[in-house]
Formats: sequence, C-alpha cells, structure tokens
Amino acid sequence: MERNNHTVTEFIFVGFTTDPKTQLVLFVVFLGVYSMTLVGNTTLMVLTGNDSCLHTPMYFFHWESVFSGSLVLLCVYPKILVTCISEDKSISFTGCVVQFFFSAWLASSECYLLAAMAYDRYAAISSALLYAQVMSRRLCICLVIYSHAGGFVNAIILTSNTFTLNFCGGNVIDDFFCDVPPLVKLACDVKETYQDVLYFLLASIVITPTVLILASYALIIAAILRVHSTQGRLKAFSTCSSHMISVTLYYGSILYIYSRPSSSYSLERDKMVSTFYTVVFLMWNLMIYSLRNKDVKDARKKLFRFT
Repeated sequence: MERNNHTVTEFIFVGFTTDPKTQLVLFVVFLGVYSMTLVGNTTLMVLTGNDSCLHTPMYFFHWESVFSGSLVLLCVYPKILVTCISEDKSISFTGCVVQFFFSAWLASSECYLLAAMAYDRYAAISSALLYAQVMSRRLCICLVIYSHAGGFVNAIILTSNTFTLNFCGGNVIDDFFCDVPPLVKLACDVKETYQDVLYFLLASIVITPTVLILASYALIIAAILRVHSTQGRLKAFSTCSSHMISVTLYYGSILYIYSRPSSSYSLERDKMVSTFYTVVFLMWNLMIYSLRNKDVKDARKKLFRFT
C-alpha cells in the first residue's frame, strides 16, 4: 500500500487515560474481560463441535459468530493490555494497517452473519418440519463464505482509502486501537470522496443487511401470528429476542460512529462507543449463547460428566 506521507512510521495510542493508577485498574479490568471472554468462547466452540445436539444451523452460525469474536479479541486486546501498562504505547504503521484491516474485516463479516441468522430464525419458525432441508449444510456454508468474502472486500476498500490519507496532523491516536475516527482526525486531506466511500460501505455493511433482517422479521411475525397457542407464540418470540438485541447493539454502534460526517467526530464519545461494540457486544454474545442457553448448559453438563 502506497503512503502519501512517508514521514509517519508509527502511531502512538493515547488509550483511555494517562493516569498510571487508572491505567493499572483498566489493565486488570480488560485482562479479566479478555480472559473470561476468550475462555468462554473457546469452551462454547468446543461444546458446539462435540455435542451432536448442537449440530444445527442455528448453532453453526453461533459458532461462526463466536469464532469471529475471538479473532477480534486476539486482534485488538493484546495491544490494549500493553498500552495500559507499558511506557511504549506505539504501533508501527504496518501494524496499524494490519490491525485496522482485520478488525474491519471481522466487523463487516459479523454484520452479514447477523443477517444470515435472521433468515435462519425465519426458516426455523415458518418451516419447522422442513428446517433441516431448508437450511441445508451447503446453504449454511455458502452464507458464511459470502459473509466473510463480503467483509473481506469491504475491509480492503476501507483500509486502502484510509491509509492513503496524508497524516499531517501528527501520529498520536486518541483511542485504544486503529479505527476510522482517530485516524481521520490526523489526516489533513479528507475529501468528499472519502466520505462517499464511508457512506457506500455503510450501505453495504449495515443498511443492506438491516433491510434483509427487517424483511425476515416481518415474515417471522406473520408466521408467529398464525400460531394459535399463546405458549407457542412466546416460544417463537423467545428464539428471536436475543438476536434482535444483538442486532440493535451492534448496528446501532456502527451507525453512530460511521454515519456522521468526519468533521463531526468526537473522539472521547466515539472511544466509548467503540468500547461498546468491541467489549460489550462480545460479552453479550457469550452470555446469550452460553449462560442463558439451555442446550449449551446441557452440553456443558454432559461434557463435565464424561470428563
């Protein structure tokens, strides 16, 4: 990738605070979140792979989502932890590009996976008896491949356009990882074409999947209304509630950050929102896919019983 500004060889993270005591507290907090989420995600992936009761399309998509979340952890969190306790808060230009690309790829893929999950929920509710045939293994694999391929293309477009900006505003990133808002703040030649690229990617990553999700849920509601028993309706709604909350949290955070003109970026506020979708969303996924899920609880009991 060609750089417009050859003088920038590294970036410096500000992180959340410059106070050493607060940094130590944040290190403990982030280390706890990182360890718990990574162990929880790994356990969930092992359970999904080992227990035949979890070999369904729904858990296949859950496995992919949890796997992507684990890669986000490995991509972002180690540098966050180092920044909290080390005097060296720098990251090389190349390292920033790599971190930015993979986080953008995984975030974009998650948007498409959430849309695939919505269709899966529609198939499970409207065609319960033919669910396995409708959501065939081949279709599930294709949806996952398309999700990651779409995320990959979007990440290439975003990364190439961002890191060819002229970073004449210094090299201090007022954030805890390489993201669009703090990098744009360092650039002095942000043209309308770059903002157009962001809007195009926003339409591809968020707006299009949102339309598909809304269409799926409109069909789900129509199918639920045809269910005569109240218990049956509640059960159908319960299978979708967690997914709806995930979509709201994840898409809402991304829309808030990237739908605004770059001139209106507020780094302190954007930093908190970035924390929300890189920390809170991953914790939420772990909670709904393991702590609140009866099938996963049963699989965990069986695994510990045999070990």
